[in-house]
Amino acid sequence: MSVHVPLFGAPVHVGAPTGRAPLVCIDCRYLGPRPSGIGETVQALVDHLPGLAPDLHFLLLRSKLRDTPLSTAPNVVERVVGFPVNGPQTMWALPRLVDLSGVDVFHSPSNIMPAGLTMPCVTTIHDIMWLTNPAWCNDTAYGRIEAQFYRHGIGRALRRAAMIATVSTASRNAIISYRPDVAARVRVTRSGVAADFTVLPAATRAQALPDQLRGRRYVLVVGQNAPYKNHDGAFAAFRLAFARRSDIDLVMVHRRDKRSDRLAEKVREAGLEHRVHVMGAIDRHTLVTLYNNAAALLHPSFCEGFGNPLAEAMACGCPVVASNVSAVPEVLADAGLMADPHDSAALAAALSAVVENPQISGLLREAGLRRAAQLRWQDFAAGTLAIYREVLARNRTGDTVRARTAPAVSPPVSPLDYAARPTRRAAD
Repeated sequence: MSVHVPLFGAPVHVGAPTGRAPLVCIDCRYLGPRPSGIGETVQALVDHLPGLAPDLHFLLLRSKLRDTPLSTAPNVVERVVGFPVNGPQTMWALPRLVDLSGVDVFHSPSNIMPAGLTMPCVTTIHDIMWLTNPAWCNDTAYGRIEAQFYRHGIGRALRRAAMIATVSTASRNAIISYRPDVAARVRVTRSGVAADFTVLPAATRAQALPDQLRGRRYVLVVGQNAPYKNHDGAFAAFRLAFARRSDIDLVMVHRRDKRSDRLAEKVREAGLEHRVHVMGAIDRHTLVTLYNNAAALLHPSFCEGFGNPLAEAMACGCPVVASNVSAVPEVLADAGLMADPHDSAALAAALSAVVENPQISGLLREAGLRRAAQLRWQDFAAGTLAIYREVLARNRTGDTVRARTAPAVSPPVSPLDYAARPTRRAAD
């Protein structure tokens, strides 16, 4: 059941949960038309939590860009919110614009904690690059403004959240290294991989491939083209490994932007434009098809909170070559070849070994399938539910770190006036 909350005005109460069941509000506005790693984690909560916790009620905040209900579970209601999840209204005025009365726990799953919450808040911090290496997230002039936004929202979560969830032990360690005083409030809920990322039947595996890739072998790169994804390093490694071969292509799936234009210029300078294919928005089945047919996934990130493409590739039987830093070794375990992301020659050597040696490729494929089977979204949701129950139990005993009511604030002004350009970032 859904209710609509106008951007400014009184919310409409329809179908609110009744009785004494605790009410957990989850901000689900990352679920929209654009896929993202954070969106995958939110979808897992929507899919699994109502069934795992029939004794709880859930209020889901839904983006106005989503025109269908998130859930039909009997213990779920929804409210449509008319402003973005990572924007000024959310950061500074959410409880004044959306009726959160009766909510016992609020969950912000996308790094920032809104101001003014009077109930305990659980915040999922996927990584802290905006605090430690903001240029890895966005190295443009606007990125400096964006960094201040995230520094504010993540900083509030570190100071005031009742509990902090994060998606890998590596991210937990990074958070605690940055803020040792939060160690007792940080819990790991490791991300998973969805069931539709799977090995396709051999007879139909290539049917959804784009025409230019039919009959071609290729190395695949997947993820937003942010600096920390190191797509320049991926191209450099591919060039070192295969520039003199004509039978191996490079396929890069990322959002096109000015960084894409600069990378395209490097490709032209190398004379490889006929062998490097950049794809923007593709549907999910095409992505699964690309994983299934790739000779390898190349994922040389400088940092990852988790790294969804790693798990997705393994689940599709695609061998993985990746960096050896942050959460990558934790996600891959023994199911990938890893190298220093700053060392293009080492990445190229690992990539050549996988693409040119069927025995190595086959071993990685089997190890990856075993590892992917261990990464279950149901386990992720169950871990998140355990955090909710811990906060609820503390709340009953009066031991919860409760968010304090923030004083009234004026609308943000330059340089933090985000109204004209709401911020949003994917996590992988």
